Amino acid sequence: MNLLVDLGNTRLKWALHDGTGLQVGTPVDHSRPLAQELAAAWRDAPPLRRALVASVGRPRLEAELVQAIRTRFGVEPEFVASAAEACGVRSAYARPEKLGVDRFVALIALHAQRAEAVVLASVGTALVLDALDADGRHLGGLIAPSPVLMQQALLGATARVSASDAARIVEVADDTEDAVRSGCWLAAASLVERFHSQIAARLGAEPALALAGGAAGELAPLLRRPARIEADLVLRGLARLAGIAVADLR
Repeated sequence: MNLLVDLGNTRLKWALHDGTGLQVGTPVDHSRPLAQELAAAWRDAPPLRRALVASVGRPRLEAELVQAIRTRFGVEPEFVASAAEACGVRSAYARPEKLGVDRFVALIALHAQRAEAVVLASVGTALVLDALDADGRHLGGLIAPSPVLMQQALLGATARVSASDAARIVEVADDTEDAVRSGCWLAAASLVERFHSQIAARLGAEPALALAGGAAGELAPLLRRPARIEADLVLRGLARLAGIAVADLR
């Protein structure tokens, strides 16, 4: 059995992988004590062969995760790094290690699922866009604040602007709360659509559009083109990498 861990900016997601399917566990929020949460989550887990980690988290959280895996399973966790090429995906970056490992591993999952040109929009702490052609060639991407982060930045820099999680998302707002929420979410939707159009022009054909991340469900209805929501891409990508020595990816 393999343990797969996606250590993100706000949550830790994990799954057990037996070589065929994934058993996805309940995500762990970083705001709670990590060691205690993981001990509870893994109480009934079977012995492990390997533990693979894709991390964009803080070093303190990585250290806590390493200790939790060592204590519970007695194995040394292996941290995956972005590479020039793996599982048919070739990075666009001249310095492949600079591409976020969560982005790289998510693209591996998408390419393994279907050999197609695709734009991936991941909406979490940040809004991250990446494009992949049907041959697995990464075409590059963009990173912007997520709608929630845009709203927080706006409120932190203004004295008399207010916002509400209950505000509507509308094309033209007639009160401040709706205007703030609408502006942030529609800005994100517009960036996704613009990036998708640029990739379509570059390829000479319409790529598929995939959404991931905790806010994918909120973004999907704001887009003016069909999009599918993909769950657990990083964990699925790690499952594809489970048969590869991590040292070969560096």
